Amino acid sequence: MNKLERPEIEISKSKTLRVVEIFGPTIQGEGAYIGRPTVFIRFGGCDYRCLWCDSMHAVGKQYAHQWAKMTAEDILAKVDILTGGQPILITISGGNPAIQQLETMLILGKKRGHTFSMETQGSVAKPWFKLLDQLTISPKPPSSGEDTDWAKLDASIAAGKDAETSLKVVVFDRIDYAYAQDIGKRYPDLPLYLSIGNDNYDPNMPVDKEALHAKMRQLIDWVNDDKWYAVTVLPQLHVLLWGNELGK
Repeated sequence: MNKLERPEIEISKSKTLRVVEIFGPTIQGEGAYIGRPTVFIRFGGCDYRCLWCDSMHAVGKQYAHQWAKMTAEDILAKVDILTGGQPILITISGGNPAIQQLETMLILGKKRGHTFSMETQGSVAKPWFKLLDQLTISPKPPSSGEDTDWAKLDASIAAGKDAETSLKVVVFDRIDYAYAQDIGKRYPDLPLYLSIGNDNYDPNMPVDKEALHAKMRQLIDWVNDDKWYAVTVLPQLHVLLWGNELGK
């Protein structure tokens, strides 16, 4: 029995999902699949309220009236329009997409030849994580204003054991960097990616790219000074290419 036929994963063709936006093809801008052509599906709703959130339009309840209610079939039909019916990497984002029930979309999408990558903060574990091809778990550092529930993070990692799982930490300052080091020590068998935080996130304002470059160089210096050679430091490629523009 393959993982698409497991009885604990149910197909429901009537359930609707809260969709903020579907866009692409573009490229994945960060993490393990950086540079890969992809279509993004951003789902609405989140159990966190990070101080520097760059996707509040997918988090705050004040935006909920803007979210579409779509079935898995509706979503995949939209992806087909964007890709001309060709299989592609679908990146699942939010908010926190783990709070929704995505079994049906994953099962039907994989039958169409799509592969699926998802990013979540690791605060909610779901059995359907096993259907993902790639899972990025991005626990939020102290600058976010959120506290890490280590038991929930462990459960999320365990739920994704059948996927290609990696960790990602956004680093805004030295305290976040220390947190990232703790993550690396706690989960030494998982690939860990670091990216710099964007201090001037505003979809209506240009990005200070030189400031981002300076922060990137500083983070690289910290890593090399500590001889932390097991970690990977990456930019947010989409920010460097398109700034704060939404839907890129």
